[in-house]
Order: sequence, then structure tokens, then C-alpha cells
Amino acid sequence: MGPVAGPSGGRLYAVSDLHVAYEQNRQIVEGIYPRHQGDWLLVAGDIAEKAADVEWALGLLADRFHTVVWVPGNHELWTHRDDPVTLRGLDRYLHLVEGCRSLGVLTPEDAYPVWTGPGGPVTVAPLFVLYDYSFLPAGARNGQEGLGKAHDAGVVCTDEYLLHPDPYPSREAWCHSRLAYTRKRLDACDPELPTVLVNHFPLVREPTAVLHYPEFALWCGTVGTADWHVRYRAAAVVYGHLHIPRVTWHDGVPHREVSLGYPREWTGRGGPEPLLREVFPGGVAL
Repeated sequence: MGPVAGPSGGRLYAVSDLHVAYEQNRQIVEGIYPRHQGDWLLVAGDIAEKAADVEWALGLLADRFHTVVWVPGNHELWTHRDDPVTLRGLDRYLHLVEGCRSLGVLTPEDAYPVWTGPGGPVTVAPLFVLYDYSFLPAGARNGQEGLGKAHDAGVVCTDEYLLHPDPYPSREAWCHSRLAYTRKRLDACDPELPTVLVNHFPLVREPTAVLHYPEFALWCGTVGTADWHVRYRAAAVVYGHLHIPRVTWHDGVPHREVSLGYPREWTGRGGPEPLLREVFPGGVAL
């Protein structure tokens, strides 16, 4: 069994897409504190592009919360020209994992922790499965056609230039390797316990239906996870990436998008509140 909540019975909170390269967002992160002794914080990716900024934010949060769990977003995996850490692909991811471990932060490579606070016990499963261009735009029969339609529409994710799949031949190949690896780990979980599944990308296609540019869905997940919330007994699913914080329901399971987003986005909503969202058992509330 992995780490468990302290006897004070904290709460299970989540946040994503902190994007601390923006000074306004960095100030918000500096103001994040637990609300109860024993609180956990799930950080669902896209903290920053530079490795040092990722470690700064996670170190700050790890000093404050009982347990911090991190999954990578696409931005952490970028090899940015301004980042002294020039590692690419898998090597970059593993470098970030080692940085997390030095801070006591749990990652998709560690034993899944068991939450025993309110609503528990429940297995908290941090996931890293990427995307494989299977969220196709209308009329596309495969990923290649989908990418062609996206390029024709002028919609191209920056990942195409900065997220390198090394040593895999493609991002979809890396995704398929992660799917197989993660399924084995989830299959080995205690079948008597429900789960809280945490991933940067949505596990189901439906949340992408509201995207202003529908072609962007290509970079938002994989159909390979479409049944995981049922197959793995999810009591809640946590994700980010879309910058559209809300709750949608699929097969009776709440899927909660927990992003902060860019300043122009959260200021347009009137502010970043609520920033920390209780995802279990509070994840059952709209």
C-alpha cells in the first residue's frame, strides 16, 4: 500500500495548467495552501515548460501539502530553446520524474497511493498516456487525414515542434507504449477499491466537443482510454489541458477538469476561484 492520508482526515484537491511562466499565475501558485491538515493535492500537468519552473512549483507545494501527486502535461514535455535542460522525449520525462522523487512528489512511475480520508479508501492512480491523433475531426478516417484537415484549417498544436517522442518513432507510438504499460498497472490494482484516475488529457472524447477549434481535439487524448472510468471502477476522473474547468458525467462517473489556464482565460471568468477543487468525494458535486 502506498502513502495514506493522516489521522486528521484532510481533503483530496486537484489543480492543473498552472502555467507559472506567467507572473500572474506564479503569484497565484505562491498563494496556494492546504485548507486542512492532511490535505492532498493532485497536479494534473502543464505546470510550466522549463524544468526548473516545474521543480520550483512542485517543491513549494510539497512543502505545504501532506501528499502531492503529479502527472505530466504536454508543456512539461516540450524541449524549449530557452530551457537549459535540453533532454527530449522519454529522457526528459524521466528527468522530471527523478526531480519529483527528490521532492517527495508522487508520479505515474511510483506505487499508486491509497487515500483513506473522507470517502476512502480509494486508489489514486496518476496516469501518463499522451495522445495518438484518434480524436478525429469530422470526415477524417485516420490520424494522417485528421492532421491534414487541421493543417488546412490553420490549427496546429505547438507539440508538433517541441514535444519530441525520442526514442519512439512518433508521439502515437509513445502513446501506445504508455497505454499498454498503464493498463498492466491498473489491472494489478486492488479490485476491491474504487479509483480516482488522474491524467492531463481527458480520458473520453466528449469534453472536446465544446472546443472553439474542433480540430485541436487531435492533441487531446486517445480512444484507448474511453472505457477506463468503467473498467477501473473510477469514483472520479481528474484532467486538465482544455482550460475549460467544469464537470461532465459519463456512465455515472464525474470527470472534472481542474485547470487554472492562462491569465487571459481566468481573468475572463472573473478570477481563478475556485482554484483548488475537491475531487473526491467532493467530485460528485457540480
